[in-house]
This record gives sequence, C-alpha cells and structure tokens, in this order.
Amino acid sequence: MPATDTPLITDPAGRDDALRAALPDLKLDRWLSARELLATTGDNWALRTSRSQILALYAAQSRAVDAWCREAPDDPDALMMGARVLTQRLLNARAGAGIEPRVHRAVDAARQACWRAAHARPGDPVPWVCLLALAQFDADRRVQHRREHWASPPADMDAYLPEGPWPLLWEVRRRDPENREAYHRMLQYFHTRGDGALVFAQWVGAKAYEASVLLTLPLYAHVEDYRLKAAYQPIDYWSDVTVRLYVERALHGWFRYADPARCSLLDLNYLAYAMTACGLEGAGEVFEAIGPHATHMPWEAVSQRPHLWQDEFRSARDYALRQEAVGR
Repeated sequence: MPATDTPLITDPAGRDDALRAALPDLKLDRWLSARELLATTGDNWALRTSRSQILALYAAQSRAVDAWCREAPDDPDALMMGARVLTQRLLNARAGAGIEPRVHRAVDAARQACWRAAHARPGDPVPWVCLLALAQFDADRRVQHRREHWASPPADMDAYLPEGPWPLLWEVRRRDPENREAYHRMLQYFHTRGDGALVFAQWVGAKAYEASVLLTLPLYAHVEDYRLKAAYQPIDYWSDVTVRLYVERALHGWFRYADPARCSLLDLNYLAYAMTACGLEGAGEVFEAIGPHATHMPWEAVSQRPHLWQDEFRSARDYALRQEAVGR
C-alpha cells in the first residue's frame, strides 16, 4: 500500500527508466541517447509508439532532432522522430495559432515528413499515427481539405459511426492492430470536430476483446463529456447505467488481466478516477497499481480547483485504500 505522505511523481516517462535517461540530452540538443533508445526498442511497436511520443514532447522544445535529421537524412528512426517533432510543435501551437494558411502550410510540411518516414520503414505505425494527429487540423465541416479525413467507416462496420480519418486508422491497424495512441488520436479528432467522440469511443469499447487496452478508451470520452457538461451546471453524471457499464468493463475486462507495471499510467489514473466518481468498489487496487505515479489528467481537468488536483488525487486514493482495508 503506498504511503499517503509519499511525494507524487508526475514525470511523463513514468516507470520507463530507459526513456527517462534519454530525455535530459534532448533538452541539451543532443540526440545520441534517443537514437540508442529507439534502436534497443526495435520492432516493439507499442513501446516504440509510446517512447517516441514522450521523446517528441521534449524534442519539440529543442533542436536535437533537427540536427539528427541533418546528420542522418536516411535513418528511419531520425525520419520518424522528425515527423513526430513537427507534429508535436503544431499541436503545441494549435491553441494560439488558429487554422490559417500558414498553419496549413506547416501541416503540409509535417505530413510530407510523415510520408518520408513511412517510406523509409514501411512496417512502422508511428508515421501513420502522426498523420492521424494532423487530421485534427482538418476537422471543420465548413472547410474540408483532405478526403481521407472525412471518409465513411468501412462498409462492414456499424452504419451509425461518424465520418472521419478511418483510412489512416486502418493503416495503423495493418501494422499494429492494438495501437493505443492511434485510437486516442482518432478520439481527439472527433473532440476537435465537436461531435462523434462518444459514439466512436463506445463503439471501440463494445467491440474490443477481453484484456484489450482499448477497453479504456470510453473512460476518456466520458471524462471529457462530463467536463463539458459540468462546466454549465452541476450534473449527476457518473450514476448513469451506461457510463458505469463502460467503467466496469474497463475494470473487469482490462485491468483484471493487465500487468500493472506495463500499463499506461494515464489509463490507470483514468480508471481510478472513473471508479471513484461512480462509487464502484475496487478502486483501491487500481490506486495501488498507480503507486505514486499520478498524472495531471483526468484529475486536473475535472477539478473545480485545478491547482489542487494532487490533493484531490490523494483524497480519492486515501478513501479507496481505507475502503479496501475495511473489506479485507
């Protein structure tokens, strides 16, 4: 049981010590550690996807990957990280930049970087994940720029699903069927568009097989749905039978089978929050799996006092652990 007074760890690298060791060099415009990390990651696509995402968060603030791409212009890892960094810089600037011609030119440049990376290593899903992330810049129905962002779902799927960047998602699935980030990028696209997110996430949650990490996707959609609705008036959201069904499915269908040491800390934190909000038993076990590794989301997003989100995390954890102790 984690000590209640233990300082919380909010490092994006989480439990990945090898990833954490590579991040300081990126801040100093050095790229050799990142190259070595990706080389040792190999064809573990899930790990390559998650590690490259965190590397890009740091590299977007430096010139390390730019230098790597100049030094090794044909290196598939350099090309992939170049696409990652260009994509991340656009996402970082999105809130203030708006959708202007210069932004679309930057998006086109990032998209070309993705194509080069995809050509250099055809089996790599990461360039296609980046293309899915860039689809968020073409989510305005009034000004549609690319056909693949507004495609109908495949004919053998449910007819009620919304139009969206399905061809890009399917390119990722061809390479890595359970690619967690790809489904989250698809969800972000629908959030950006303003409709379809909940329908998409619930469809994924209903179709995902036992032990699949995709069973956690509805948690993210429901947290965002709750956040948007609660911003206008107090609501009794988490007692809804459908919401609780998806939370219980994530608990019993995913968490009960998962190795906590290999789970996404975001997924664990979302599950812990949703179980606490629903009043479901067993949240203490999820908090034990989290340990001190709290994540800003969802706690900060749903808090009425965002600057105190860590206190609210501790309160929810302490209550869940006490309930678990009573039940033993």
